[in-house]
Amino acid sequence: MSTRNAAPVNDRSGAVTAGGPLRVAVIDTDSGFLQVLTNRMDRLDWEYRVLTGPVPVAEIVAMRLSAIIVDLTLFGTRAWDELQQIAQELPGLGIVVCTGRSTVAQRVRGLRLGADDWLAKPCHPEELIARVEAVVRRRKRAESRKEAAPVAAGELQIRADQFQAFVAGTSVDLTRREFELIELLAGVEGRVLEREEIYQRVWGYAMARGDRSVDVFVRKLRQKLEKASPEWRYIHTHFGVGYRFAAEPAEGVEFVPDAPPADFAPAQVAELAPVPEASGLPA
Repeated sequence: MSTRNAAPVNDRSGAVTAGGPLRVAVIDTDSGFLQVLTNRMDRLDWEYRVLTGPVPVAEIVAMRLSAIIVDLTLFGTRAWDELQQIAQELPGLGIVVCTGRSTVAQRVRGLRLGADDWLAKPCHPEELIARVEAVVRRRKRAESRKEAAPVAAGELQIRADQFQAFVAGTSVDLTRREFELIELLAGVEGRVLEREEIYQRVWGYAMARGDRSVDVFVRKLRQKLEKASPEWRYIHTHFGVGYRFAAEPAEGVEFVPDAPPADFAPAQVAELAPVPEASGLPA
C-alpha cells in the first residue's frame, strides 16, 4: 500500500472516518486490466494494493480501506461465502464486484449478499473508477445521516437517520426520492435551489432539456405534506427558478403553480435484453 499521503483512521467496521486519499484493494489477476487501472489510480493519487486471491478479514481491516474491487471468479466455489463474510465483518467497506460474464440471478445474489455495485468485464477502467467513487460517496452520506440531528420546521420533523419525516409523531408516507428531495431542500432552509441543481443532487446526473421530473416530484411531495400538516406550507415555488423550503402558516401564503406540461409522462423503462449464461461463478 502506497504511503504517499497520511493514512486516514478507521475502525473495525472498515469505514474510513477521516479525510485523505481513497484507499483501495483490488483482488484480480488480469495483468492488462490491472496495468490500466493502477495507472489511473496513480494519477488520482489513490493508495491501493493488488491481491491475487482471498485474504483473511483481519488483513483487510489492517489495510484501512475505503473500498475493495473484487473479481469473484478468483474465489472459486467459495465466492458467495467470501463475499458475505467481507460484507458482514466490514459493514463500512464499499464493495465493488468487477467480474466476467454473469447472469441476472448471480448479480442479484451478489448485491443481496453485500456488494454495493457490480460491473461486468470487459469494462472501461474510467467507469470502474467512477463507480468506486460513487459507492464511497453513498457510504459517507449514510454515515453523516446517522449523526445528523433532526430538522424541525412547523409541525414537521425530518429524521435523516431514519429516512423518514414525521408530523405529530406519525410518519409521512414518502418514497425514497421524495425524502431525498425534502432532505435537500430543508438542509438549505430559506435558500432557493434551481431545478437543475436539485436534479443533479437528488437524481445524481445532469437534467435533460425539458425534463419536468423535479416539478412532478415536488408537487407529489407538497401534496403529501399538506395532507399531513394542512395548517402549514413547507415548499414554496419561485416560478421559472426553483424551490425554497420554509415552514410558513398556510393562511396568507400565496400559491404559485409549478405548471408542469399537461402531457408529461415518465419515460418508459426499456426491457432488459436476455443475458447469456455465465462462466466462472458458482450458480
